[in-house]
Amino acid sequence: MHTEPQKQHDWLHKLTGKWSFESECNMGPDQPPGKFSGTLVTRSLGGVWILGEGEGEMPGGDIGKTLITLGYDPLQDRYVGSFIGSMMTFLWIYNGSLDADEKILTLDTEGPNFTQDGLAKYQDIITWVDEDHHILTSQFRSEDGRWNQFMTAHYRRQK
Repeated sequence: MHTEPQKQHDWLHKLTGKWSFESECNMGPDQPPGKFSGTLVTRSLGGVWILGEGEGEMPGGDIGKTLITLGYDPLQDRYVGSFIGSMMTFLWIYNGSLDADEKILTLDTEGPNFTQDGLAKYQDIITWVDEDHHILTSQFRSEDGRWNQFMTAHYRRQK
């Protein structure tokens, strides 16, 4: 089996390289936002996937490591991927789409609910700003159907 990269794969490959990030996270009611930093190194796998290995500060001073995979599946006409981290045992599975302007990739997923047992709907949203800057925003859907942003990270290309 051989797959030729599509134009959708080209969009993902803009994310390859070495990045530094600064993030701000909601730490809970009556708590100030947490501010964390780290790095992400993203590479291509066969021109049809990107693999990103991250490392950064965690609440409490620990260092967390992450791995994200992203690709495009022409049969589904969807962006697909996964996310894992050293701070959790849950495997996040992505399924998403790119907006008409090709600036915003919205990745839908499900994961552990913040407030109770069971799963909740989440979105990781990658907004392309320019060749040296993109933003990752994470949000979850509450029981009332509203999306609640809990994390924003600005990624800047290392030169």
